[in-house]
Amino acid sequence: MTELLFVLQLALIAYGLYHTFLSVFSLYRRVEDYRSTPPKHSFAVVIAAHNEEKVIGELVKSVFRSDYPRELYEVFVIADNCTDRTSEVAASLGATVIERFNHYKRGKGYALEYGFQRIFALPRKFDAVVVLDADNLISPHFLQAMNHRLARGEKIIQGYLDTKNPDDTWISRSIYVGYLISNRFCQLARHNLGLSCALGGTGMCIATDVLKRFGWGMTTLTEDLEFQTKALLCGLRVTWAHEAAVYDEKPLSLRQSWRQRQRWMQGHCQVAGRYFFRLIWEGIRTRDFKKIDGALYLLRPYFTMGVGVAALLSLLFDFNWSRIDVWWFIKGFSGQYLYLALALFLEKVPLRAYLWLFYYPIFAFTWIPITFAGFLYRHRRSWCHTKHVRNISWEQLKNWNRYRTQREWHGAENPD
Repeated sequence: MTELLFVLQLALIAYGLYHTFLSVFSLYRRVEDYRSTPPKHSFAVVIAAHNEEKVIGELVKSVFRSDYPRELYEVFVIADNCTDRTSEVAASLGATVIERFNHYKRGKGYALEYGFQRIFALPRKFDAVVVLDADNLISPHFLQAMNHRLARGEKIIQGYLDTKNPDDTWISRSIYVGYLISNRFCQLARHNLGLSCALGGTGMCIATDVLKRFGWGMTTLTEDLEFQTKALLCGLRVTWAHEAAVYDEKPLSLRQSWRQRQRWMQGHCQVAGRYFFRLIWEGIRTRDFKKIDGALYLLRPYFTMGVGVAALLSLLFDFNWSRIDVWWFIKGFSGQYLYLALALFLEKVPLRAYLWLFYYPIFAFTWIPITFAGFLYRHRRSWCHTKHVRNISWEQLKNWNRYRTQREWHGAENPD
């Protein structure tokens, strides 16, 4: 068991060091002068919604508040099996509503596929599709930033994933911190290296020709991850728009967060089981490191489970209370805190967010049982709707001054 533990720990250390090495390339961010690109690309802004009358209105308003020519985009709300006033609210604000009723094929993936088919059949043609969740808000220059990226030849673009409600509970604060770290150390680092970034399910911009080529007929619980993996197999990478922010409502309780993250892990394991060996082989065969890195990304749930197994084996077979060095523990924790705090510093967060790092490790630890649950139930296809009730407007988001208090980089006034 000691030898097995050593081999497992060695593999985990190698995987961890690889991602730590990648994060070094996030220390620099080139500011994109997206305003220098004339508006020319047309967008279909697509929102899949199931009983979202509480939040859909503010999202539609925030899209129409964009500093992008109104004639170059249209908002489509896919009202999926709605029994409330989602359709009425969206239509009253100027969105085009596409209603869908199918009680057997339920979920965002099916709704998007249905909506895309209807939109592509319209006389008007769009250059790209932007996918948003019903509880989102977007920064005013989101479409302008995406127009700039499309003009540079980028085909699949992920926007910056931010939080509408970080101050609510310790769960939402931990999620906020986690997304900041991921945005900087994972997404921006990969983009700077020319690797493929991860799609986040919302804030995505996909060129219409690519979407028509691949379709959205994804059958896993994480259709965004499946789409990015299939695209990567064909040589298309996901790029990252650090300047285009989308604000998402995060769960308030551990129970809500657990259910959401377990679904993500179920889908992640599904995609890994289908595509890992094929993707890594294609990467080796074609000497394309983007594909190899994409395959390593698919192993994340197994890395998390490996950490849990290694910790358990250490406690059972290799733990000795007499060897505990308190100062070693303090130095290790301090080093990790400073490393994670660097991401927050680079993102210029409010000072109180640094305090949230102290209980962020507790939240991070919950990923271990959640990932095991996701792996065990990976073959289940049941979809669970996340209920949203926080009606936060863009004005409140800005006036609360909860985001980037030192520098409003997400505002339309300052691109950085």
